[in-house]
Amino acid sequence: MTQATFEAPAIVQEELDILLIGGGMACCGTAYEMMRWAEAVKAETGTELKIKLVDKAAMDRSGAVAQGLSAINTYIGSEQDPADYARMVSNDLMGITRDDLAYDLGRNVDDSVHLFEEWGLPIWKTDADGVRHDGAESQREGLPALKDGGKPVRSGKWQIMINGESYKWIVAEAAKKALGLDRIQERVFIVKLVNDKNDPSRIAGAVGFSVRENKIYVYKAKAVMLAAGGCVNLFRPRSVGEGTGRAWYPVWNAGSTYAMAAEAGAELTMMENRFVPARFKDGYGPVGAWFLLFKAQATNAYGENYMTKNKEMLNDYPPYGQAAVPASCLRNHLMLKEMKEGRGPIYMDTVTALAKLRETLTPKEVKHLEAEAWEDFLDMCIGQCGIWVGENIEPEKKMSELMPTEPYLLGSHSGCCGIWVSGPTDVGAPTTEEYDGVPAHLPKGWNWGYRSMTTVKGLFTAGDGVGASGHKFSSGSHTEGRLASKAMVKYALDNKDWKVELDTDPAVLAEEIYKPVRNFIEHKDYTTAIDVNPNYITPKMLQMRLQKIMDEYVAGVATYYNTNDKMLAVAEEKLEMLKEDAQRMRAKDLHELLRAWENYHRILTAEAHMKHIQFREESRYPGFYYRTDKNFVDEKNWHCFVNSVYDKNSKKWTCFKRKHVDLVDKSKLFKAAAPH
Repeated sequence: MTQATFEAPAIVQEELDILLIGGGMACCGTAYEMMRWAEAVKAETGTELKIKLVDKAAMDRSGAVAQGLSAINTYIGSEQDPADYARMVSNDLMGITRDDLAYDLGRNVDDSVHLFEEWGLPIWKTDADGVRHDGAESQREGLPALKDGGKPVRSGKWQIMINGESYKWIVAEAAKKALGLDRIQERVFIVKLVNDKNDPSRIAGAVGFSVRENKIYVYKAKAVMLAAGGCVNLFRPRSVGEGTGRAWYPVWNAGSTYAMAAEAGAELTMMENRFVPARFKDGYGPVGAWFLLFKAQATNAYGENYMTKNKEMLNDYPPYGQAAVPASCLRNHLMLKEMKEGRGPIYMDTVTALAKLRETLTPKEVKHLEAEAWEDFLDMCIGQCGIWVGENIEPEKKMSELMPTEPYLLGSHSGCCGIWVSGPTDVGAPTTEEYDGVPAHLPKGWNWGYRSMTTVKGLFTAGDGVGASGHKFSSGSHTEGRLASKAMVKYALDNKDWKVELDTDPAVLAEEIYKPVRNFIEHKDYTTAIDVNPNYITPKMLQMRLQKIMDEYVAGVATYYNTNDKMLAVAEEKLEMLKEDAQRMRAKDLHELLRAWENYHRILTAEAHMKHIQFREESRYPGFYYRTDKNFVDEKNWHCFVNSVYDKNSKKWTCFKRKHVDLVDKSKLFKAAAPH
């Protein structure tokens, strides 16, 4: 290998059978489970598969669980049914989800949670007397494990409490132990997938660069797991300046999964869907534990419970408004009415919640819960503790403001955007299509062989990557990775004689990746101020432009999440210009090169999001976004999936419908709609 310089990086090439991209929960699940199958294959046939995991950060703290969590949000348990889980997922996402994927996850997810406990994760338990014990106490007192009949402390129907400061560390350790350190490459940012030279519908590998050294890495692979997270910081954040980056969901998730899959030709689904969480204002602290564990209520500035006050508004959205738990977007919808009509700020009534708990709990239990109120954020969003301290807020004495955040694109959280994947074959999923617009080269129906494979042969995904099946969260993402692993091993074996050839020369790929570096080196001396130059734009400046476009025209905070066909047309025009200007991004160091490529991924993800909202002529998710020109849910014409494919040569999107089918009876979710 030649000595690399910043201008001319060394190119490292490697041939693999299976490449895993990402270091979050999904890839950890894939890695752990895959090695069990790979070792079985080796023992049976003598074939040793070449496997490698590549992560742009470090697995111990990669992904959405990086800092920790205070709860596992998806655990079925013995008293619930995977079909009920599929119903919940469907209702929270306004009726359009893949029951096959949700049901399959529901029947498998508990096994991952049992593994987490086996690996050392402390899980809260209820003893025989009904007394709650946190995870550390449960371990000290020898309360039974979940798999042996232990009773978890539930903070909601699907959530269980944990001491999760080291949650990701524990899960990553198991994955690393399974893989072996020689199969792990950290601090390498994969930025492009590469198709096969002889079959463009097949994946052939991926290319990226080291964020620590001047090296380009080119990997050939028969099968690729793409699980690099969702997309944050696509829209202008509510907390700007000093507060930028205080999102709970990690700011380093740049839409890489969606953008790279689209460029490779994979079919995307439901990219119009976004998640607009209600968070503690400025600190972005999650509210789940407060609502579910502490039973706190949200009120307007006058102490009114807006969910009760505005409940008639739910009748406008049958049947979803008649569910026992209204969809997340509808809860936002009711909150936004108060804000728009001037009855803000919105508060979380932490004072009353903790006071009520004192009526039924012992002083020791109350003190423990008050400590948990702080630990909830120390685990997940330390910035929120900073807000409380800085503003003299003690939650038992003073309420905190709530605010809907900027939109996020997350396929594993309370959202369902992502990639269209092949599902299980045993739950009655459709195998035909009723809409004419589906491009002929794409498979019919919901399964086409290998579980979790995209419409590109050999390309698999999990976690945030899997579309049309939200509410997986951490345990579900791990489970999806495990479900994909067996299929990936089988695919690699079925195609063991395939001679992989990249459709682009590695030198050309390297040239493309380092273009921002050349932009800087060639023009840096044109001006005396390094950041002010007519020949290039900094990644930070370009990202601000992207966020401004999305915020003002694609239903961001600035417009109270409103848009219309005219605003979307302006966004379309501005994004085209932004893509042109993005070719002039500079990178003065490897960190800026990282930011530049995150921007490329964000722009393509932004375009997909905008195109899908444009195509779906209704407001399917009131409270998350409103098409004011189509401000209604149109069950007759739009109870369907909106999918798309991207042509990397023409740089054009094709959007189309796929039919939706209920595989699980949804009627038990709803009470009769009120007359109106």
